[in-house]
Amino acid sequence: MESRNRGKMILIIKTNKESLHELEFVKPIEDILSKSKIEFKSIHYDNLTKKDLENSDKIVISGTSLKDNQFLEDLNKFEWIKEFQKPILGICSGMQIIGLTFGSKIKKQTEIGQQKISFKKEFLGLNSEVNVYMLHNNSINLPKDFVEFTDSKFPKAIKHKSKEIYGVLFHPEVFNKEMILNF
Repeated sequence: MESRNRGKMILIIKTNKESLHELEFVKPIEDILSKSKIEFKSIHYDNLTKKDLENSDKIVISGTSLKDNQFLEDLNKFEWIKEFQKPILGICSGMQIIGLTFGSKIKKQTEIGQQKISFKKEFLGLNSEVNVYMLHNNSINLPKDFVEFTDSKFPKAIKHKSKEIYGVLFHPEVFNKEMILNF
């Protein structure tokens, strides 16, 4: 990818095992960044190197399909998140990875389709009641040292108390593209 915005590079970490799912979960994020002339690189977590992390300014951990839960078996490959000092946004399975890395427990919670959620306070440009797109089979409980931003039965938008680590259970690449740009 050509350099467009020197000095600012977003690393998109893919959590999907099947390349076909990239069209649904990674390509829309790439398109949002590309249209805004933001430099990015996409890489699967299996191929992630220390150099990739060092060369990025921010990281987005993408979502994956309902049946693709391989990332749950590979959580040790995300231990770097605990010590990482740059901003991270986890989308759906990305939020689950962040939560599990910080001690959350996963629980079965299937939601598919458009839903309205209410934000208690501003979160990456979203506030009040917002339409979001849900596509997940699992949720997490609120990890220690994180704050919940929605009025929900289980966390749908979280942020670490002292680090720029964000997670959303919904897919902002569908209805809330500005959130990705605000990140």
